Amino acid sequence: MSLIFGLIALLIKYYSYALIIYILMSWFPNARETGFGQLLARICEPYLEPFRRFVPSLGMIDISPIVAFFVLRLATIGLAEVERFFM
Repeated sequence: MSLIFGLIALLIKYYSYALIIYILMSWFPNARETGFGQLLARICEPYLEPFRRFVPSLGMIDISPIVAFFVLRLATIGLAEVERFFM
């Protein structure tokens, strides 16, 4: 059972890294149009889109990824608590 929780936590960690890379790619011109950028867009945009609908941007700054990272962190903490409950 611990292996499953560890694997899910690892997947959340790698997904967070993918989000960071995807967000940083927006700082570089045409980086998101590359093959790697399009792959990350297919992976990250479905998760970020609901946050963009509910979290307003501050001028040209999109703060929805901060909320998305917060939700991922809460999921990791919740997963650790569920694992602790079952152990």
